[in-house]
Amino acid sequence: MSKKKQASNENFVAVEETLSRAELFIEKNQKKITIIVGIIVLLVIAYFVYNKYYLIPKNNEAQSQMFMAEKYFGNDSVDLALNGDGNYLGFIDIISEYKMTKSANLAKYYAGICYYKKGDYNKAIDYLKKYKSKDDLIASMAKGVIGDAYVELQDYDKALENYLDAADDFDDNALTTPQLLIKAGTTCEILKKYDKAVEIYQRIKDDFSSSPEAREIDKYIARAKSLSK
Repeated sequence: MSKKKQASNENFVAVEETLSRAELFIEKNQKKITIIVGIIVLLVIAYFVYNKYYLIPKNNEAQSQMFMAEKYFGNDSVDLALNGDGNYLGFIDIISEYKMTKSANLAKYYAGICYYKKGDYNKAIDYLKKYKSKDDLIASMAKGVIGDAYVELQDYDKALENYLDAADDFDDNALTTPQLLIKAGTTCEILKKYDKAVEIYQRIKDDFSSSPEAREIDKYIARAKSLSK
């Protein structure tokens, strides 16, 4: 028998033995397997029912309630946006009463911005950190405001971390990314990390040459270089 044919036969035997062991395992554990499969099916059905008959209606209800809070937010009436007007709920109540909904998640973003405007920077950070988004632009904006809040609290290391994270989250956006990088660079200068500041400013010059920030970036680079000496 050739080596090739022998190897083929050995592989066939090995597969057959594996199948036999699998059949034996299934036979011995048939009851347990049936229970596990049944639980999985029940969980899938439960999730479908929860999502369709509870979560979606709840989210629709939350959206209708949040309409007025968003209007107050747009008018810069931050207290009414946060706490409601007696007829419509504010963002804080939306978060509390409509947990797990998309509206409650979005309300965390709005609440964070409101608290930042009120000068309550710790609360702003807390709510913005809780906000989760699949939209890179909004996620980047949230981290940017967290960075701003840390600057106000004079925690410049955390500010820099958030500015750079925000810039990297949406690094191909020529509108917001250069702004975030300018903030990151100036924060580096506060921290006396001048070489890092030059590196960040150079990134604006190289990658966002057509942005408004790039028009005066040479002055930033020159300043950071002179301070590093």
